Amino acid sequence: MNDSENLKARRNLKALVELSRVINSSLDLEFILNNLLLTCLGKFLTTRGFIALNLNGSLQPRAKKGITDEQFQNFPVIKNKTELQSEQFKEYLTSINILAFDEICSFQECLGIIALGEKLNKAPYSDDDLEFLHTITNIAATAIQNSLMLSELKKTNRILDSRISRLNSLFELSKEFGLFSESTKVARLLVYSVIGQFLVQKFAVVSFEGKNLKILESKFPQDELLNALKNCNTKLITSSISKKEIEADYTDLQKFGIELIVPMQLQGETKGLILLGKRASESEYSEADIEYIYSVGSLAIVSIENQRLFKEALEKQKLEEDLEIAHDIQKNLLPHKIPQFTNFNVVANTVFSKQVGGDYYDVITLDNNNFCIAIADVSGKGVSAALMMANLQAFLKTICKQGMQIDEATGLINDLITENTTEGKFITFFWAIIENDSKQMLYVNAGHNHPLLIRKGKIKKLDKGGIILGVMNTMIPYISERLQLETDDVMILFTDGVSEAMNQKGEEFTDERLEKLSLSLVEKPAKDISDTIQKEVSKFAYGTVQSDDITLMVIKVK
Repeated sequence: MNDSENLKARRNLKALVELSRVINSSLDLEFILNNLLLTCLGKFLTTRGFIALNLNGSLQPRAKKGITDEQFQNFPVIKNKTELQSEQFKEYLTSINILAFDEICSFQECLGIIALGEKLNKAPYSDDDLEFLHTITNIAATAIQNSLMLSELKKTNRILDSRISRLNSLFELSKEFGLFSESTKVARLLVYSVIGQFLVQKFAVVSFEGKNLKILESKFPQDELLNALKNCNTKLITSSISKKEIEADYTDLQKFGIELIVPMQLQGETKGLILLGKRASESEYSEADIEYIYSVGSLAIVSIENQRLFKEALEKQKLEEDLEIAHDIQKNLLPHKIPQFTNFNVVANTVFSKQVGGDYYDVITLDNNNFCIAIADVSGKGVSAALMMANLQAFLKTICKQGMQIDEATGLINDLITENTTEGKFITFFWAIIENDSKQMLYVNAGHNHPLLIRKGKIKKLDKGGIILGVMNTMIPYISERLQLETDDVMILFTDGVSEAMNQKGEEFTDERLEKLSLSLVEKPAKDISDTIQKEVSKFAYGTVQSDDITLMVIKVK
């Protein structure tokens, strides 16, 4: 090797050492690429060149000298090493006056290429030049790979930091959600958390309440949005829906500018939706964004559902308390002991249902020879029915001892009930005044189930009277009927809980079945008749829930 060659070798070695020192002193990718490119341009006396790296699956220019942005606009898509030898790529290099390139390879993979233009002296690239270029790229490959790995690590750390931040937010939100007792406040907190993260100006939070949709928060026109949601089978949405899917399958929602729909789910069932418009940055929602929104929505819907269940529990508790009060009122209004008479055997009983009805019966002694019997059924359930029954008892006990004619007294009772009854409430009522010695009875039926008078195998229905109580003031006088009772006559008074008792097939006990059963029992004492009827009704309705009180009064003439 002559002196000239030795000098050239020493200069090349010095250049390699200096390049290695410079590019390995930094992990900044732009700094490394620019120094690599400048070193090559200086070494080979050219003013044109670029470096492209494999990023996201294709070759992308990252550093350039002497090449315009317009020339890079036609940069071909290169996805593998084979395509570097394609005619298309060679033609592109020729079009921008690039005469030599070399791959930048680490021991693991091909990182990219470096490409150089024509030399200033117009000399071609010799084999020695290409070999030296390859040596330079080998030295630079490690620095480039380290920088890329650092960039990826930083990106991963940013993602992790973002996830940690969002986890902290979710933790704090879970505590905040539990403090609110109203679904609208939960929805507002949900909205604020999403707005803060994604800078969304238009949004809506919708909950499903049974078959109904309820908008908790919205920056869209609410009535129009509600109609659009009803047309979209939104309850079938079980996963997030992106902008493209909305444009294709939910055109009614797309016109509002909605770009993301995220379901709020509880145990796999969609209980509501989060609808979001365009972000202020106009960037797309990423998978991580959607995951965060889904998590916030899940926390919110759990809180909303817990509030709903808590309210239901309170309402159920209040209802149970009301029913207990109504039971106490009803029991206290019924006679604790039935008075007995020399010519009549009277038996009466009520079997209470779980839902308190308004059944009422009474036997009132008027004097030594006369007594009053009454049976009634107040419409409705619960405390309101029990209070109406209390009013009826008070009116009855006051009026029946005034000596008024029973038809006039019934009209007065109706007027008093009407004045104290809300619209839609009424009472069916039957009462009679019986003379013990003469066995005569005077009765009025105000729309009640017709009591049965059984005599010698035949049934007479006691149906004389007038309208039910509480519907309107007495316009047409009530009609009374006087009957002469005879020994062994049996009277059966009942409420619709007897005749309308239902079996598992949905069939009613019916008046006909009651009449047939009653005819078969007339020879028995009053208590046996009552017990048998109640037993048969219970047997018929076995396996079903008793939905109404069952009240029965049996009177047998001695």
